[in-house]
Amino acid sequence: MALLNDEMREQLSGFFEGMKEDVTIGLFTHKESCETCEETESFMQEMETLSEKIHLEAYDLDTHQDKAKEYDITLTPSIVLLDGEKKHRGIKFNGIPAGHEVNSFIKGIMEVSGALDSLPESLQARLDKITKPVNIKVFVTLSCPHCPGAVEKAHKLALENPHIDAEMIEAQTFGEVSNKFNVSSVPKVVINDEFEFVGNQPLDTFLDEIEKTQ
Repeated sequence: MALLNDEMREQLSGFFEGMKEDVTIGLFTHKESCETCEETESFMQEMETLSEKIHLEAYDLDTHQDKAKEYDITLTPSIVLLDGEKKHRGIKFNGIPAGHEVNSFIKGIMEVSGALDSLPESLQARLDKITKPVNIKVFVTLSCPHCPGAVEKAHKLALENPHIDAEMIEAQTFGEVSNKFNVSSVPKVVINDEFEFVGNQPLDTFLDEIEKTQ
């Protein structure tokens, strides 16, 4: 079943004309123990048809263990976005990026393609000082209208600094992970499994917490 109607397909095809470089969607599934993998793969196949610059590479978590290790994949379905040189830029989606999260997924594709907005100089200066590894988890639900903004900010920071990786985690799909981090409202942002805040906060707030890890 298609997730995009004809009007959405037309709109997205036009939007993706602004892509600068090719983007590869690396999709990891594990169909024996994954309720949403088939739907996610179907959705990614739809996305691939919207632009000649979008490519899909599908992997099985068991069969392609080396690839899973390379991108630190432990959950399925999981998606990484690779740039024109097939380089992982620290952006990951755990769970199907449907509902409101289609917005953060589209934004991710555009930015990985090189269609980036510059950060304010003051924020970029702070970001450039981050030299130790940082992981940002953003817990979301697909019905949350505020969640895509938090995901987009986390992914933006990952794109701008090679020491940062950022991942969306769909809270309902991955209930065990959500319980581990006491997710009771979304978006919930967790930095290096230690520092956290709730809400679609400004980039300054993200950096305040990230700087505690350095």
